[in-house]
Amino acid sequence: MPTSPQEMMAAMMKNLAEKTGHDLNHWLKVVKTSGEEKHMAIIKHLKSEHGLTHGYANFIAFKVREESEPPKSGDDLVTDLFKGPKEAMKHLYDSLVKIVEKFGIDVDVSPRKTYVTIRRSKQFAIFKPSTRGRLDVGLILKGVAETSRLKTGKQVSGMMTHCVAVHSKKEIDSELKSWLKDAYDKA
Repeated sequence: MPTSPQEMMAAMMKNLAEKTGHDLNHWLKVVKTSGEEKHMAIIKHLKSEHGLTHGYANFIAFKVREESEPPKSGDDLVTDLFKGPKEAMKHLYDSLVKIVEKFGIDVDVSPRKTYVTIRRSKQFAIFKPSTRGRLDVGLILKGVAETSRLKTGKQVSGMMTHCVAVHSKKEIDSELKSWLKDAYDKA
């Protein structure tokens, strides 16, 4: 059973024709002739007009976007994250990446459109430039109590259980490093 997003996408691509009756090229043409351009509109069209499941409609919508937009490298995504007013947070991000990369060779730093995910065998943290003066560090620390600095809730992103707001280099201290290492060890 696929465990990573890449494995899941590869499995869907492999099974697309069998499960939907057509290959990806067919579905790309269907979407192009439909005139739909937005992700959710493509999904809705494929589900209602062609009877696809949400999973395959979503997969095809992502593939449509890949076809219409040149893929961005991880460096390009990081550049986009920290452009404009959030540029001042880039040095904090760089410091945090250096810290987590020292935890082990299995650390994977993977930029996304709005944040950077930090994985081991599974995700354990994210770094998100939230404002021009704040970089949020989301952590998965199940069972760890909230403190005045380590907040619980959905401040950062879905799976994260805790969030630490970082405003300056001095806040990348032994306490934050300890929380990051704890999240890494539990992943």
